[in-house]
Amino acid sequence: MFLPLKTSLFSSKLALIFVVKWLFRAAIAPRVWYSAPTDSSVRLGQTLTLKSFENSWIGTKVGVSPCSFNLRPVVSVSRRRPLAATVSFSLPTAKPERASTGQEIPKWFSKAIKSFAMSELEARKLKYLTTGTEALLMGVLIESTNLTAKFLRAHGITILKVRDETVKLLGKADLFFFSPEHPPLTDEAQRALDWAVDQKIKYGDGGEITTSHILLGIWSEVDSPGHKILFTLGFNDEKAKELEPSISKPGCTDD
Repeated sequence: MFLPLKTSLFSSKLALIFVVKWLFRAAIAPRVWYSAPTDSSVRLGQTLTLKSFENSWIGTKVGVSPCSFNLRPVVSVSRRRPLAATVSFSLPTAKPERASTGQEIPKWFSKAIKSFAMSELEARKLKYLTTGTEALLMGVLIESTNLTAKFLRAHGITILKVRDETVKLLGKADLFFFSPEHPPLTDEAQRALDWAVDQKIKYGDGGEITTSHILLGIWSEVDSPGHKILFTLGFNDEKAKELEPSISKPGCTDD
């Protein structure tokens, strides 16, 4: 009869010790808390302070400072949403002597610059070592909002068809091969871009170089993959002449 009583007393002592330990820890433990956000900041119970690092694309300023020991740092989020971007107004050229002659070099239209960036990405997707005229053509179509892309689509030349013809003509790269971050231009692609600049200088209307200049530059390289793909998909000299007014008339844009 004494065994259950001893067991009960032992269990009570263990429970009492557990409660005392819990109360002791609760009394000395640091308090991590969360308070409601205010207009200027959001307080989180972590040892990290975020402030003043600017992401110019999103427009939200967020920054990181060293950890503090008060366990009550502040996360500051700016309400301003500035949109800022540094854009280069030129593309690679094999004729740098133009700049040394004092001649005013026309700028590239923003959609033409974006098309060029897309062409590099497309070359990397296909795991090619270089950015060729076929990639320039795909870049124009991928940008999709420019007049040249609309013109091509109206004549049945789409990005899917161009990509298929590219693989048929140039083949697929090795599965485990990785292209450089910026695949260099082939000689034909570089000549196509320089042709675009030369034509803009020739007409001298003071405007910007557009994707129409790029497309006609590709078409001028008769032996290039881009020209062959365009020809296969039904592009010809007559369609090229339809685009010529867009590069010769003053004030024409790519919108």
